[in-house]
Amino acid sequence: MRILLVEDDREQLTPLHEALSKVGHIVDGVDDGKTAQWLINEKEYDLLILDWMLPDISGIDLCSAYRRSQKTASVLMLTAKDTVLDKVVGLDAGADDYLVKPVDVVEFLARVRALGRRSPLWIGEILHLADLKLYLATLTVEWQENQVQLSNREFQLMEYLMRHPRQILTREQIELSLWEWGEEPESNAVAALVKRLRQRLQKVGVEDWIESVYGIGYCIHQPGQESDEASHAP
Repeated sequence: MRILLVEDDREQLTPLHEALSKVGHIVDGVDDGKTAQWLINEKEYDLLILDWMLPDISGIDLCSAYRRSQKTASVLMLTAKDTVLDKVVGLDAGADDYLVKPVDVVEFLARVRALGRRSPLWIGEILHLADLKLYLATLTVEWQENQVQLSNREFQLMEYLMRHPRQILTREQIELSLWEWGEEPESNAVAALVKRLRQRLQKVGVEDWIESVYGIGYCIHQPGQESDEASHAP
């Protein structure tokens, strides 16, 4: 999932960001409400994680404005406020779940998984392309009973490709989808990542499932099946 994580305390932002990244999520982490508001207007997220108390704009105000814009991604509210009334305020503002700080990382990740299952993109813990499988929980690829573990970034690319099978994805689309806000990928970053993923997939014999489309981008499909050159991912 692509997640917006908003927390003004760096000592809490950093470990939560790292925990989400380690399980394969793409995380835009920011520490103030104004930047968060700009990102919400500019990008599409699968999940928003908002601290209640933020500089400039509170997490409650961000959540309320997000819901007024008719956007439907899940919202997890983080706060030190733990009374029933506080929880009611957060839920009435449009939050889907509520977690009291200090946050236990194991519970935090469990809440994120639960909210991910509410996403319209949710199709289960395993992505399939013919008999090729990508296990979202373990970041592993399986083909003909052979498995290989992917790195976080390799997994993110593989997931993005498999969510758009047989579609040609441009370098720009991949950069926008995989790189976090504030990162500036090198000019050859996508090509290098594709090369690393192919090397990893070679261990299970499916490196040729990723096709390079000259001058355009990349596509994943079962060998022998044509890519759809007229189809591009949004």
